[in-house]
Amino acid sequence: MQVITQVKELRETMQALRCAGKSIGFVPTMGALHEGHLQLLRASVKDNDITVCSIFVNPTQFNNADDYKLYPRTLDADIELLETTGCDFIFSPSPEDIYPQQTMLQFSFGKLEQVMEGEHRPGHFNGVATIVGKLFNMVQPHKAYFGQKDLQQVAVVRQLILGVGFNIELVCYPTVRETDGLAMSSRNTRLNTDQRETAVSLHQALEQARKQLGQQSIESIKASVTDYLQHKPEVELEYFEIADPLTLQPLSTLTGVQEVALCIAAHVGPVRLIDNLVVNLSEV
Repeated sequence: MQVITQVKELRETMQALRCAGKSIGFVPTMGALHEGHLQLLRASVKDNDITVCSIFVNPTQFNNADDYKLYPRTLDADIELLETTGCDFIFSPSPEDIYPQQTMLQFSFGKLEQVMEGEHRPGHFNGVATIVGKLFNMVQPHKAYFGQKDLQQVAVVRQLILGVGFNIELVCYPTVRETDGLAMSSRNTRLNTDQRETAVSLHQALEQARKQLGQQSIESIKASVTDYLQHKPEVELEYFEIADPLTLQPLSTLTGVQEVALCIAAHVGPVRLIDNLVVNLSEV
């Protein structure tokens, strides 16, 4: 496995591999890797001749300076984990190499970025689209792998691929969870013991909502989730939405709907966590 830190070297290496007829899979990450990332990497290794994993904490997608500063950075441990997956290349650049000058590019995703994460983190998806577009251009992968935990991000990347015309297949894998149901996240490492025990309440709230689908109105389900989390220590609910799983637009009724996304974001102590469930209503 080779670690590349310079954009120029990455471009030249990937170009040579493509010219040699190799298929390239790409897993973009911000590091602090866990089993959710490793699932994507193993899938890429299975599907492609070459797998590239980027590790870059992207400053342009953080609208909270403290969140960027405190985001876990564990490059040495990440490299050890990647050795076990069969990954071929790690791309770990500096911010100066990715952004040699301030980017003026602006992306707009319409209603998709006006709800949930877009509403509560202004500019976030512009930063996501900017870095993902840059990385796609540098790596030139045939397939790119993302996790369902960041469901709205997956929708944004899908629109980026379609809108710009990247010849890339987007592959999305289900959320990987701890044994108690907590969605795996790099931010979980910032939780203390009590907060970690409390954090599972986000998944429990989603499961409660799933069981109520088809039995209660959307308004009643949302009120129930809010009430449930109000009684959990150190949990501050930011949003809970029942939405279309592709457009992420909130639903007001389930009439004629086949699938829904139950999406949640909350602070547990100082740490902001997100989670979701995509539910087929025929199976409820």
